[in-house]
Amino acid sequence: MFRPLELFIGLRYTRAKRRNHFISFISMVSMLGIALGVTALITVISVMNGFEGELRARILGMVSHATVAGVGDGLQNWEAALKTAKAQTHVVGAAPYIEREAMLQGGRVSGAILRGVEPTLEREVSEIADRIVEGSWDALQPGEYGIVLGRELAIWAGAELGGDVLVYAPQVRATPAGVLPQMRRFKVVGIFEAGMQEYDRGMAIIHVRDAAKLFRMGDKVTGVRLKLDDLFMAKRVSADLADTLGGFYRVRDWTREHANFFRAVQTEKTVMFIILSLIVTVAAFNLVSSLVMLVTDKQGDIAILRTLGLSPRSVMGVFVVQGTIIGLVGIVLGSVGGVLLAENVTNVMRFLESMLGFELMPADMYYISDLPSDLRWDDVTTIIGMALALCLIATLYPAWRAARTHPVEALRYE
Repeated sequence: MFRPLELFIGLRYTRAKRRNHFISFISMVSMLGIALGVTALITVISVMNGFEGELRARILGMVSHATVAGVGDGLQNWEAALKTAKAQTHVVGAAPYIEREAMLQGGRVSGAILRGVEPTLEREVSEIADRIVEGSWDALQPGEYGIVLGRELAIWAGAELGGDVLVYAPQVRATPAGVLPQMRRFKVVGIFEAGMQEYDRGMAIIHVRDAAKLFRMGDKVTGVRLKLDDLFMAKRVSADLADTLGGFYRVRDWTREHANFFRAVQTEKTVMFIILSLIVTVAAFNLVSSLVMLVTDKQGDIAILRTLGLSPRSVMGVFVVQGTIIGLVGIVLGSVGGVLLAENVTNVMRFLESMLGFELMPADMYYISDLPSDLRWDDVTTIIGMALALCLIATLYPAWRAARTHPVEALRYE
């Protein structure tokens, strides 16, 4: 009934009242430290996952998952490329586009990236039509020379809905009056807000046919933008499409276009994981100190068990069990607290704002005014495994020290 004996004695030591209350206090501090570290790790990693997902969604809501372009100046036979791309597995949308740098003049002058799109097909590859906050996306009609501006770009250029802006292309044309820049007057028919500084401040949208006339591209376009049903398949789909189209086309995916940005986010996530793991490590060191003091306090008990035939290995097992139980309770408490906090971090932030009387992340200063959280169970499993491994390592030295106890020396003064 007492098998395994190490587990039975370890559980008895855990439940027994200590003669030295300071040891109990240190054990409680170790347990709470482990719980705090696990809670912080799960919450912070979940919030960073949420931020990464939010940024990815906002970026890929404006750019494409993959792009097919020509190897020269523009893509000539883009209809065939679009048809071939849409026939690929995982491709759910394709749309042509023209993209060039231009200068806009309203009340003030501002540079911008000018993108020509086919409004109907553009809905298949981006969310920009859903980001319109003023005006109408459907007002982009060929030959009408309408333009949709990012909110901050409209402010910087001094343009308003219904007003006009002059668009200067990086080209010149010869006239009887001399060489003049290629320009066209556009009417502001919409203003969008993507929630990303790069696009709200520096992008303007026009119809692809108007862009072709402005930049004198004829029937050519810059390329074809693609949307996939699974954005993480972009690299594989791009490679397959490049093999299918041949050498006259250049296929790129979002993992290449924004590789440095997402690599930086991943690096930051890894560094935060390492830094916050130190909390669990410190708690594990507290566990070492509490177990060492416990071993000293239990010298007489250990000696009696040794004289009754308990092996040094079993003595080690007793204290490994006790240290593991302390660590496991802290890990369970921390995991439950971390999961609950990660799932309700936005509500917690709102509660703190109501208590403090001001917004922690005001919408007029931050594009992401909430704390997005993406709880991933593989991260939770990794954190639990790491914490459990640290607790097991922390028990080894005290358990080894207990196993080296000599019964005669321990009982000499008893």
